[in-house]
Amino acid sequence: MPQVTTLVDDYYKSYDYRNLRDDTKRQYKYHISVMLNTEVDGVKLSTLDYKKFPTRMAKEAYNQWCEKGIHMANHIMSASRLMFNHGLRMELCTINPFENIRRRTVERRKTVWGREDVQRLLEVAYSDFSTRNIGLIAHMAYEWCQRLGDMRMLTWDNIDFETQTVEIEQSKRHADVHLPIENDLFDMLKQQEQDFGFQQYIAPRPYPINGEYSPYSLTKLPKYGRRLMNEAGLSKELRLSDLRRTGVTEMVEAGVGMGQIMSVTGHVNPASVKPYMKNTLKSAELALTTRKKA
Repeated sequence: MPQVTTLVDDYYKSYDYRNLRDDTKRQYKYHISVMLNTEVDGVKLSTLDYKKFPTRMAKEAYNQWCEKGIHMANHIMSASRLMFNHGLRMELCTINPFENIRRRTVERRKTVWGREDVQRLLEVAYSDFSTRNIGLIAHMAYEWCQRLGDMRMLTWDNIDFETQTVEIEQSKRHADVHLPIENDLFDMLKQQEQDFGFQQYIAPRPYPINGEYSPYSLTKLPKYGRRLMNEAGLSKELRLSDLRRTGVTEMVEAGVGMGQIMSVTGHVNPASVKPYMKNTLKSAELALTTRKKA
């Protein structure tokens, strides 16, 4: 019986998979591994015949994943769907059991941190070597209004210490952004280079595994971040992933123009920035004051 693992192995050998960015490969492998290890009706999905994979079991698996988080469930389903689409193209199977499963939507988060929350997190994180790199990832995400996933993967090649700037290629939009580094963060990066400059990542896991330093995984980083936030006494409503939104919202409330904001965030469509343009008393006061000065 041709098990699902056989199809997975074939997908990993394909040009489509081999041509992906290394970080994307790691994400797909993780999401597919979750699918393989999921049990439905006492049967592990990895043991099924991929040519006869029941759509009912795919739907039940998706429902299980959604119970732990809709956002992650959608990623797992997307990776599984891509893998079965490969099977269809190669005529290894005739159905994609994940194809017609309707995605659940996640309500867009609007939570932003207060500056005192950010300061408290950094104080706690930077006070301990074991948590310092998580703090640095959070610091960079907030200061540069970038995604945590991109910050955890930054290498020393991204930093120009002579010009005090950083260049970032965003993994989601593939946009290149070139940003100045604020003095406090720059001082932290100089200290970081002294301690971790011998390997490629700016903020890796602080202790090597089998002699090698590696970046935090997308699944572990939020968990470690939550522990740190609890230690700092922060609200459970806050997430590390809110820091990009927080930085952008602060720019909006400071009256920064749309074009300037897009040069930082990497957006190419103004409509993508609109969710950050929430109506606040601060932004309304700025608008009215600016009008009177004109």
